[in-house]
Amino acid sequence: MLRTLTKFLLYLIVLLGLLIGYLSVFGIETNSFNKLIKKEVSKSNENVNAKLENVKILLNLSRFSINLQASDVDLLFENKIIKLKNISTNYSLKSFINREFGIKNVFISTKDNNLNDIISFIRVYKNSAQLIILDKVLSKGSLKANLEINFKNDGNIDENYKIEGKIKGVQINLLNKNKISKIDFDFDIQKKKYLLKNTKAEFKGIKFSAPDIKITDREKSFFVEGNINSQTGEINKQILSIFAKKALENLDIKNLKLSSENNFSFIINKKFKISDLLIKSKIDLKNSDFKINLEKIKKIHTKNDGYVNFKDHKIQLDIAENKIVIKGEGKYLLDKESEKISYVVSNLKEKLEFNTKLDLNKKYINLKILDYEKDETTNASLFIEGEYKNNQNLKFKKILLSQSKNSFLINNLNLTKDFKIDYIDLIDLDFINKNEKISKITLKKNKNNYEIKSKIFDSSNLLEEILFGEDEGGISKFFNNLNAGIKIELDKVFIGDSDFLKNLNSEIRFRENELVNLDLSGTFVDNKKINLTIRTNQNNEKITTLFSESAKPLVKKYKFIKGFEEGSLDFYSVKKNKISNSKLKIVNFKLKEVPALTKILTLASLQGIADLLTGEGIRFDEFDMDFSSKKNLMTINEIYSIGPAISLMMEGYVQGKELVSLKGTLVPATTLNKFVGSIPVLGKILVGKKTGEGVFGVSFKIKGPPKNLKTTVNPIKTLTPRFITRTLEKIKKDGVEVKSTP
Repeated sequence: MLRTLTKFLLYLIVLLGLLIGYLSVFGIETNSFNKLIKKEVSKSNENVNAKLENVKILLNLSRFSINLQASDVDLLFENKIIKLKNISTNYSLKSFINREFGIKNVFISTKDNNLNDIISFIRVYKNSAQLIILDKVLSKGSLKANLEINFKNDGNIDENYKIEGKIKGVQINLLNKNKISKIDFDFDIQKKKYLLKNTKAEFKGIKFSAPDIKITDREKSFFVEGNINSQTGEINKQILSIFAKKALENLDIKNLKLSSENNFSFIINKKFKISDLLIKSKIDLKNSDFKINLEKIKKIHTKNDGYVNFKDHKIQLDIAENKIVIKGEGKYLLDKESEKISYVVSNLKEKLEFNTKLDLNKKYINLKILDYEKDETTNASLFIEGEYKNNQNLKFKKILLSQSKNSFLINNLNLTKDFKIDYIDLIDLDFINKNEKISKITLKKNKNNYEIKSKIFDSSNLLEEILFGEDEGGISKFFNNLNAGIKIELDKVFIGDSDFLKNLNSEIRFRENELVNLDLSGTFVDNKKINLTIRTNQNNEKITTLFSESAKPLVKKYKFIKGFEEGSLDFYSVKKNKISNSKLKIVNFKLKEVPALTKILTLASLQGIADLLTGEGIRFDEFDMDFSSKKNLMTINEIYSIGPAISLMMEGYVQGKELVSLKGTLVPATTLNKFVGSIPVLGKILVGKKTGEGVFGVSFKIKGPPKNLKTTVNPIKTLTPRFITRTLEKIKKDGVEVKSTP
């Protein structure tokens, strides 16, 4: 009996051992625990139910627990389904005996599920504003994950959880209606730590990748760090405007292609406010075309189609709290050949500082007003350093154009918002112009005034710009409310190819950007004097007087007059309300060639006088001109000139460079002399053998664009009363006795 009992117990132990071994290794499948599992799932949250088939049971004696495994489990909530590939848990036998919550952890492997359904499922257990926002901005996409969820004794989820998986095809809907699409990444989430790996995304056709992005939960905020790289792609203005709309709204940028590597970190609080932003980027700018305003550079650079091309730039971008620093270098193309450019731009709070250096070795430069020109074969460089404060002036600390021995330096140029000069500390020019003339001149600020000094300076083109330029206002138009005196001391200043003044001294006074007083004096090479004064009286009339003992250097500036010799010049003008009334007188001079006058004489068959004009020249005793000017319209009330050979009276107007309209009378001096009876008749050619056969002179009209004037001439036998009166006044004024002809 004992033996039988012993054998039975032995068989029973072996059987139990085999059963326990089988349950531990292979387990059994049963639906007996389905109800319990569903109950425990619902116990964790009453809104969640589970649907499952048989449960596989494995015994774990070391933990005195039962391992429950289920496949193809559906979690049901709010009419949505989360599909699980499998789920397993250890059920504590001790807790079962003590009727406590027996599930300590759950291991879940999901199938591909809709991302929004996953977010909704998480919100069932732990809702937050962040999850609500995520549910709104995320669309499309799927999630596949492995989860290890631990439970507390009371059945609540422990924060010591682990989640890893993959998200594919997600789309983020931004507030400005733009979208980031095709988002794929792997994730590893643990307690207060989130790791995103192998991230890929696409925005406006640009592909991005991020090897690692780490997010750390700091209770009241999140710390985010990682790196994002972009592949080479074309970025249009629409993409740029998302980040800097105001800065780019007036810019024309096209063909922008770049790639970048970006390391970043920042803190974002629960309200999605970003702080402590740090970005370090390496940008490879392949190409960009930027539209420039040719009107602003046409007087410096004249061979450009309107765009600057930037190519192959290596740019370092550093962004910190309230500070941005950009360092870069590469090539730029302004016309035919590309050259190097380097730059540093930093923005600290509301202050922008910048400096840049451009090679100009292959650039054509034309500083027309200074008569300086550089061709494409000589090396040059331009350095610019400055700063700009928001809503304040733009300050250039230094502008330096260098080319061989030529130097153009500007220090501390302060410009207003509308690019008017507020003040300038220094201009220092040392160069040789295209006529091989040396110019050395400086402008310095002395308290509230300015001083201009030079040993030698060629002002030929500057004088032409003042005389014939279409712009009004002189230098004052470049300044903002200029209230200063300008003292000028020039030892030698050229006003033409060979004409120059010695010891030119001037004092000029500006008030509220208006020239109110000017005194200028100088000496020509033959010691003849020139004096210019401008005075503003109590009636706000600006009175200008100019007297030059030598008229030739000034008259020569008018290129349509050739062979002007001798003479002195006297000019008087009164200007008010932008309208000037002026009188010009030149006396005792000789002309060798005036194309329009020569044509009139030839058409009038006065070939002898025409030959004289183009040969030895015609002498004039006096030239008087009475005219008024308003903007670019000059109205000539009267031009009267008298000399031994001919006399001339003319009137009309000149509309800038658009139209010339003149009419007048030209009379040989012999006819006038006959008329006043002081000199015998010249002869048969002009007067004829019989009375009435000759002509008194010619009337003429000149009209058309300045470069295409049309001239018409008609002989006249009767002089106008105005011409007769004007001539008699002139003769009487000069003290000549007028006699009657018997």
